[in-house]
Amino acid sequence: MIIRKRLTVGVGILLATLTAGLGSALPAAADEAPAKASPKVELVLDVSGSMRTRDIDGQSRMTAAKQAFNEVLDAVPEQVELGIRTLGADYPGNDRKVGCKDTRQLYPVGPLDRTEAKTAVATLAPTGWTPIGPALLGAADDLKGGDSTRRIVLISDGEDTCGPLDPCEVARDIAARGIHLVIDTLGLVPNAKIREQLTCIAEATGGTYTAVQHTDELSGRVKQLVDRAAEPVVTPVATEGADSCSSAPQLKPGLYTDREKFGEHRWYRVDVLPGQELRASVSVFADRAVNNDYGVLLRALTVHGREIVRGSESGTGRTDAISSGLRYPKAEVDGTDSDDKPAAETVCLQVANSFSAPASVKTSPGMPVELTVDLVDAPDDAADAAAFGLGRGWWLLGVLILTGLVAGLLFGWISRWRVAVWRTN
Repeated sequence: MIIRKRLTVGVGILLATLTAGLGSALPAAADEAPAKASPKVELVLDVSGSMRTRDIDGQSRMTAAKQAFNEVLDAVPEQVELGIRTLGADYPGNDRKVGCKDTRQLYPVGPLDRTEAKTAVATLAPTGWTPIGPALLGAADDLKGGDSTRRIVLISDGEDTCGPLDPCEVARDIAARGIHLVIDTLGLVPNAKIREQLTCIAEATGGTYTAVQHTDELSGRVKQLVDRAAEPVVTPVATEGADSCSSAPQLKPGLYTDREKFGEHRWYRVDVLPGQELRASVSVFADRAVNNDYGVLLRALTVHGREIVRGSESGTGRTDAISSGLRYPKAEVDGTDSDDKPAAETVCLQVANSFSAPASVKTSPGMPVELTVDLVDAPDDAADAAAFGLGRGWWLLGVLILTGLVAGLLFGWISRWRVAVWRTN
């Protein structure tokens, strides 16, 4: 009987301990922040027949690419999910229809097994066509899903041979999906037409183009792009501006992306509290051929249409992007009861551009727009130029008027003095 009682007491103590342990562990687990999604990168390698050419450090382009890939795979950060896709690796024939479908995923996007990925790359041999457009579409599908950063790194030595599916248009369509996928391109041949096509692909998604002619340049640049994907970045939020302030989307501080056609005006709204300063900037990316003489305008207006402040920038030649910004400080309201919440002022932001293009250039989809909105504490020091509303032009106009008045009085006094001296002599 005594043994049974002791056993019962022991079991009770054990259960109580386990219950207490679970009770203390569950809240801790619930308080843990959700794991951040791993960044995804897919390397897209051109394995077309032209990769046999021996012009990179005395070896073939394919050999140089394999060597660079091995170095890159050794250096991929642990948190990056990496995949590899090929184009032109399997079909050696002359049937254009078949050759333009020759793209496949060589290694799936996910946690990297370096040995397995290197083995897969080692089996590649230069073979067929150059279906860049289909390869980009396949890579975009390989990376779809989730909220992580996504990047395609395309390495090619030639133009796409599978028109009319223009890879530049494919890149624009990918950008228009609003999935925030960046395409970087690397060209292995210093050819103007190849450079133009690869540059267009990159610029359409906010990526970069790099010309490489040595193995160490190739591996170094790819490593840099993979590392860039692993760095924490602000994820842009896709939004759609309206054609008037009354129907514009309400924006909070953050980074936003949109599309704007040539000569279009788009509107957004931001609430600014007394004691805050609105800081906004906009960049419009010329992702296609445009005419000379263009500009971008960013204006802040009241809901009644009165201009508060503006920022503008213009250009006269081909550029990747053109940007402008503005600041609007809203003063504190004096004599307000501390219990009363001050009313916010709705500020209308207008983004406009003066781009134009030859008739042969497509205007749809619109050019990429990146809008940054921030709200900070307004300056306490009245010496801050923004506090005077310099952007509105009135402060500068007042200075010019005062300067002109002083200069006129001084000139008149000197003239009268000289006349008086002349009469005396």
